[in-house]
Amino acid sequence: MIHSVLIFNTSGRARLIKFYDFNYPSDVTELIVRNIFEAISSRHQSECQFIDTEIFKKADHLSHRRIGYEEALRVLYRQYATLYVVFVVDQAENELAILDLIQVFVEAMDRCFKAVCELDIIFNLEKIHWILNEIIIGGLVIETNIDEIVDCFNRQANLEQQQSNANPIQNNIKTVASLRHRIDFDKKWEEIQTNLRQIKFNKSNLYGRK
Repeated sequence: MIHSVLIFNTSGRARLIKFYDFNYPSDVTELIVRNIFEAISSRHQSECQFIDTEIFKKADHLSHRRIGYEEALRVLYRQYATLYVVFVVDQAENELAILDLIQVFVEAMDRCFKAVCELDIIFNLEKIHWILNEIIIGGLVIETNIDEIVDCFNRQANLEQQQSNANPIQNNIKTVASLRHRIDFDKKWEEIQTNLRQIKFNKSNLYGRK
């Protein structure tokens, strides 16, 4: 069974966190991500791409989970540019099959977003979950055909676009929110410019008195 899917960058910042068996509190989640990141980032490129971890036993204890994992879970990962894509699985899973599954997930994202990058994940997290949900449900693999995954993604994206077009009020709300953000920025920029002018004015007066 697949326990969780994580994506974080080479600085350790989590971009996607998905648990299939138990949703840990935020502080425990941060502990899990930090522990796995430190374990992976310290490894040499020549080393194998899977390691065993005991961190989830500690996470279960901290979360007061009555039924936790008695055996260590296995962390499998691939690095793509500045991102680590990580699958955490139990000991029954085949390591090579999971590494192939990571590749399927990344290739599907790449096709859906036309050369996916970290910013795509940050600003389209919900859609990244769409792709992941086409591959894994409840920790079980349900689809590995990239064409099928991308086709389902495109149908869902088209459906969302149709619903968005049919609901102009929601679009107006998004537009107003965007404009409000822009207006707030403009106001702050005006304040900065005013402060800079005031500083220059004070300096000129100071030098004039001398």
